[in-house]
Amino acid sequence: MSDNMAQLTDRSGRRYASDQPRWRGDDKSPLMMEPLPGITREQIDTGVNSQWRYRAALPLPQADPVTLGEGRTPLLPRTFAGLHVAVKPESMNPTGSFKDRGSSVMITALRHQGIGQILEDSSGNGGSSIAAYSAAAGIDAQIIAPASTSPTKIAQVRLHGAGVDLVPGSRQDVADEAIRRADTRFYASHNWHPHFLQGIKLIAYEIWEDLGFTAPSAVLVPAGAGSLVLGCAMGFAELRRAGEIDQVPRILVSQPEHCCPLVNALTGGDIAVEARTWPKTLAEGAAIAQPVRDREVLAAIRDSGGAATAVAEEELLPAVRELARTGVFVEPTSAQVLPALRQFHADGHINPDDTVVLVLTGSGLKAGQALSDFVNDVSP
Repeated sequence: MSDNMAQLTDRSGRRYASDQPRWRGDDKSPLMMEPLPGITREQIDTGVNSQWRYRAALPLPQADPVTLGEGRTPLLPRTFAGLHVAVKPESMNPTGSFKDRGSSVMITALRHQGIGQILEDSSGNGGSSIAAYSAAAGIDAQIIAPASTSPTKIAQVRLHGAGVDLVPGSRQDVADEAIRRADTRFYASHNWHPHFLQGIKLIAYEIWEDLGFTAPSAVLVPAGAGSLVLGCAMGFAELRRAGEIDQVPRILVSQPEHCCPLVNALTGGDIAVEARTWPKTLAEGAAIAQPVRDREVLAAIRDSGGAATAVAEEELLPAVRELARTGVFVEPTSAQVLPALRQFHADGHINPDDTVVLVLTGSGLKAGQALSDFVNDVSP
């Protein structure tokens, strides 16, 4: 979809052109791209060894991609608790997390629209990613982050040349501060901007291609704001519209017990999350108390026949170690999918003959201090 622009819609039903720099609707709700037709396997540009091989699925004009070679992360076979699964280490992306997929497409769109200065809020991975892609695009970036963010992530942001403001308080406090500053420069939020989701959806195309042009039975992802949930839902829905798959996979979600608003909402049958405060969690990338797109994320999980579960805090670091003992080094936010896998199996959401993909969102190097302390405190 090169020059034909799709439309954006807000929750009130207003429609907007997607080729204009806009991050939310006039009703102050998040924008979603209208459903797109998807592409067939013949439309993959096999000469491109990045997620841009699926460019035909993106509602972008013929803009030069801002790319660092993101995507094409492998599916690695692993066995946990007797279940044969595939893990997808998104830590192999350029800045070490899945956020690079969305950053690449969003920054490409913003550069094409003439945006030269941006503002972003992040607990770490999103800021690192947007700082890197802004540097590649020649865009001046300012990142607002919680004061508690891992120093490693902040160092990465600063080395890419972005400005950093550390704000005391919760992740939600940081997001609120960013919105207050959104009139000073364009707010390129990975949680709000619709083109960010367009990049994330390409992980579904990649899983489909690497599984021999089939869809898995289920995709298990950690969730904070829920962009992976929506990306998987959008990508697999497009593949079904294109006639490439017959059924979308179940979307299974893990959240830390110390911050699990989506789990609570699903359990309670609610259409939106309840506003409340949560204790601190080691899974800082999932510590989103009030997801911007909560209604859309909850609907996507339900529509896929999926489910969500909460992972106890004391299970996070042992899960990091268990994955590391198979050669895969991830941060606690990613590792939570492992105890979640066992719980979903016990609850009957995963069967032994299912094809299941576990998306591991970020590198263990992102949580260096916490993991160093853990290693020093326990025996090998």
